[in-house]
This record gives sequence, C-alpha cells and structure tokens, in this order.
Amino acid sequence: MSTKAFKDDKIKLIKEKIDKAQVAIVTEYKGLSVEEITKLRRELQKDGGDYMVTKNTLAKIAIKGTPYEVLADTLKGPIALAFGFNDQVAPAKALSKFIKDTKKGEILAAALDGQLLSAAEAKALANVPSREELYAKMLGCINSPASGIVGGINGVMSALVRAIAAVRDQKA
Repeated sequence: MSTKAFKDDKIKLIKEKIDKAQVAIVTEYKGLSVEEITKLRRELQKDGGDYMVTKNTLAKIAIKGTPYEVLADTLKGPIALAFGFNDQVAPAKALSKFIKDTKKGEILAAALDGQLLSAAEAKALANVPSREELYAKMLGCINSPASGIVGGINGVMSALVRAIAAVRDQKA
C-alpha cells in the first residue's frame, strides 16, 4: 500500500513533467512487458520526451488546474502518459511506430495547447511532418523562385554566348 508521502512525490513528479510538456498523450499499456515499456521510454527520451505509468487518481490530481485537465475523462483503466518536452509531434510518431511494431498498446487521447484530441486525432498527429521537415519545405518554397530566376538568367546568358560563338565561327 502506498504511503501519503509516496503519493505526494508521485503527484509532484507528474506536475513537473506537465509543466515542461508541450503535449501529453494518454496511452493504454495493457499487454506490455517491463522491457517493452523501458524500450518505449528510451525511444521517447531520445526525442525529448518521457513515458510514465501512473495511477489515474494521482494523474487527475496532478493535471488539475493545468491545460492538460481536459484529459481527466480519458484517465480510465491501465494508462500511461507520454510527454513531449521539445516537440509536439515526436512523441506521437514514436508511440505510433512502437504500437505498429509491437502490435501492443493503444493511443487513447492527447492534449495539445489545452485542446483535447481524440484517439484518431492523436494518431493523425504522428503523420504531421517534424519541425525540421517543415523548415526544409519552407526553405525550399522560399528558394524556388530564386532558383528559377538564376536558371532563367543562366539560359539567356548561355544563348547569348552561343549566338556570339556562331557569329565568330561564321566570320572565321
């Protein structure tokens, strides 16, 4: 049986994670072994996140008064919370990949910017490109007109050089 001090420490730990988190994802961990949970936790930590198995009542107390309070109704059954501290998309991608690979666990819901996302919306979050991919696409869009102008000028210059070379060859 857990002591009051242990429960308070656990609530404090959850609150610390929630305060730093940009996204929180509620998952079902039924059927996962300790090794699999550890592997998932390590995968999330590589992307600047964390995974925590917790009691529902302690999680509800910890999220009270935070933007993640919208998750309170989804905290039923054996659940774990995945947090993303640096990126809002990376935890969803890691969870989706893990669930696809192991065929165990399930994403139940997520909270992003104080909005509750359904299971389908949370899974769709995994399909959103990462921040780096979005930056690359944006730079490609910005660079595209400049590349077109350079290509156009280069084509005109090449045509002029060929015309001058043709005139030189004719006179020679």
